[in-house]
Amino acid sequence: MRPFSSNKSGQEARRAERLGQTTGAGSSRTPKEPAWKMLPHVWALLKPRRGILTVGFILMAFNRVSGLVLPASSKYFFDDILLKHHVRVLLPLVAAVFTATLVQAVTSYALTQLLSKSSQRMIAELRIKVQEHIGRLPVSYYDANKTGALVSRIMSDVEGIRNLIGTGLVDFAGGIMTAVVALAYLFRISVTMTATAAFFLLIFAASLRHAFKTIRPIYRARPKINAEVTGRLTESLSGVRVVKGYHAEQREAEVFGGGVGRLLANVLETLTATSLMSASATVLTGIVSASIMFLGARLVLSGQLTPGEFVSYNAFLLMMIAPVAQVVSIGPLMTEAMAGLERTREVLDEKPEDQDPERTIRLDRVDGHVVFDNVGFSYDSGKQVLFDVSFESQPDTVTAFVGPSGAGKSTIIGLIAAFYTPKSGRVLVDGVDLAKVRLDCYRTQLGVVLQESFLFDGTIGENVAFGRPNASKEEVLAACRIARVDEFAEGFDSGYDTVVGERGVKLSGGQKQRVSIARAILADPRILILDEATSSLDSESEALIQEGLRYLMRGRTTFVIAHRLSTIRRADQILVVEAGRIVERGTHASLLAAFGRYYDLYTKQQGVESNLFLAPGEGDSVAEEAPAAGLPADSRGSDLPEAIQLIRGRRN
Repeated sequence: MRPFSSNKSGQEARRAERLGQTTGAGSSRTPKEPAWKMLPHVWALLKPRRGILTVGFILMAFNRVSGLVLPASSKYFFDDILLKHHVRVLLPLVAAVFTATLVQAVTSYALTQLLSKSSQRMIAELRIKVQEHIGRLPVSYYDANKTGALVSRIMSDVEGIRNLIGTGLVDFAGGIMTAVVALAYLFRISVTMTATAAFFLLIFAASLRHAFKTIRPIYRARPKINAEVTGRLTESLSGVRVVKGYHAEQREAEVFGGGVGRLLANVLETLTATSLMSASATVLTGIVSASIMFLGARLVLSGQLTPGEFVSYNAFLLMMIAPVAQVVSIGPLMTEAMAGLERTREVLDEKPEDQDPERTIRLDRVDGHVVFDNVGFSYDSGKQVLFDVSFESQPDTVTAFVGPSGAGKSTIIGLIAAFYTPKSGRVLVDGVDLAKVRLDCYRTQLGVVLQESFLFDGTIGENVAFGRPNASKEEVLAACRIARVDEFAEGFDSGYDTVVGERGVKLSGGQKQRVSIARAILADPRILILDEATSSLDSESEALIQEGLRYLMRGRTTFVIAHRLSTIRRADQILVVEAGRIVERGTHASLLAAFGRYYDLYTKQQGVESNLFLAPGEGDSVAEEAPAAGLPADSRGSDLPEAIQLIRGRRN
């Protein structure tokens, strides 16, 4: 553990570290692979839109050809009309220029409408694809990545890719085409002047190549920094009550300010590079213009070139140099697009958990016979969490896990839910290795109530029906009655249509817990996982919900994590987990009689609770179907079997 430091430099170092800034940060600016290796991915994006691009290139060709009319007309205007007084040529020339300008306007509008809208559709489709892909990644991927960083990958990284199909790419290609045509025309007029201009352009092209090689890592680093800053900001906003509770607003502002400062430094570095390229392009234009002015004047005075040809030459020269200026403006955008595509491909290359080729077995109906066979597991290599864990849970039984925090109880639950796969040993469900079972059919028969209740920003009814969105209103209300959600929901003005806010912020901890339990009840799972499911409830509410849960547990395999040991005395087997191993197993009575680790935990907790408050359900006698001792019987208890039957009957 790093020692605490009160000096400001130490604090700043820790803040920088939390945002991912290290002394080796420069390594993140090194591209993972050359830009040309991204071309297959670029083609994969463009291929479905090749028809639109083809039309775009045709429109671009008309646009560029019509753009050549005006500079070409200058020769005839000066030589034939002004010098030779061929007035009859004036009207056809003006008509040609007007028509060409009109064609340019129409094709420019069509290009913008066609390509810009297509690029925005591509961004929308790509965002949907990335979000869907991330949603299918294993839980371990979420453990290693911040939520804000993933949001940035979905929303921000794909934004720059629009330039791959937008007007930028076509304009750049059109500029190259115009430059080639202009170059041919320039060589026809004067080889000397054109060779001089081409010499300076080649020098500038070499410098641009070096500049883009330098600027690409900067652009690639920007989305990474942005993701880190966004991730930290998301954490800060989500934990605003903790921040305010510890009066840490200023500290969070400093941390965020440090991240924004890194982002600003990256942007300023980019602006410096692009402004240098822009200045170089301006200098190039000046040098070429001065050289052509000097050489052209000599050729005109010597009679080798007419004034009209000289004016026309300069106009075409500008059209040849224009793509160079476009490279300066469009090049960084294309670089940004490639960087965004590269980061997007990193996500899309991650292997979804439901595409494991070994997961081929369907379990259309789970009985709930779960066996752990010498299971070992580690989140990180070299740091094992579980060691040779073995146990068996039969259908229609309750298995409880107890032990100190960090012992491995939640990891075992995660393996049962197929959030992770064992590093050694097997987890069997109905005799089938869970690592080979298709997740789409298994998890639909799984119900999970976690200690930290998570609710979506929707109504109470929508959150209850999350696991079964096609459930009828009667089924939703029945689940709410079993979980005692009706006790508070019907007291709101909007009833079950009350919006709970982000993460259920408008509900109390106990109310959120009841909604989570109702969600699991409505799902009617074959395997039920309760991770401290009643930890946020008051004594009376817990006793009432325990009654509903007893009905729910019938006929299915239930796994319970409980720190309040009084709540799991009816469990068919209790497994004491410590340091990643099962050190004791048995029933409540047999474990107490063994005077082992469970006895120590139970008696110690009893001693603490007796000095603080009476735990719900605590007493000398435990009736199987009666309310907990000391609590009044629920007048609606007789209706619970009917509500349970409604949910089960509708689903079956």
